[in-house]
Parts: sequence; structure tokens; C-alpha cells
Amino acid sequence: MTAAGDAVAAYWIAAEARDWGRFGALVAEDVLYEAPQTRERVRGRGAYLRFNAEGFPGHWHLAVQRIVSADTDAASVIQVTDEDGSQQQGLCFFDFGPDGLISRITDYWPEPYEPSANRAGLAERY
Repeated sequence: MTAAGDAVAAYWIAAEARDWGRFGALVAEDVLYEAPQTRERVRGRGAYLRFNAEGFPGHWHLAVQRIVSADTDAASVIQVTDEDGSQQQGLCFFDFGPDGLISRITDYWPEPYEPSANRAGLAERY
């Protein structure tokens, strides 16, 4: 696996652990996050950390099923299990800047859905 793949693996480990400091250290200051199904966009490290820490409460868990990487990008397939036992599979694409930090993240989920109310104000809608 490439350095990009290693960074994505570390990103998911930090997300599962809710280690937002380690998670944030992997993304660029000007990171751009997009979720096409919900039409959410988040710009910047601080906003992205808040989006994750506050926008996904509860006792969910994730498991990485696959990571594919090249020099400046990577993709991962993850399985998220919510506290009620329901599961979703997500496909996540990552782009990296010259500094080796994640500069763009695009998450794809199985079906379009409206974001939960607790994420209102944490992302702009497009």
C-alpha cells in the first residue's frame, strides 16, 4: 500500500476511536468534504472536525473492508454499524496534497437521504 493508503487506514482508525486530534492531523487545513447523496459540503479542518465530532453522535462502529491507493489518491470501502445494529456500506474517495495531507474527501452512501437535524449548521447544502 502507498503512503496515501496508510494515511486513509490511519484516518479510519482515528475515526473509530473518536480520536479527533489524530483524525484532524491527517487532513489539510483547507480540506474539502462532500457527500453527494445529502448534498453536504464542509470546508476547512476546523469545520470538518466539528462536523464529525458533533454530526455523528451515538455508538456507531466502522470496519474498513478495502483500501485501494495510488500516490496522490485513495479509495476505501467501509461498513458502518449503528447502535441499533443497522449497517451501511460507504465508498469514500480521498485526494492528497503535496504535503501528504488529505485535501479532499468525497463520501458515497447507498441511497440519497436527508441529513439528521443535529448536523444543521455544520455544513452548507448544495
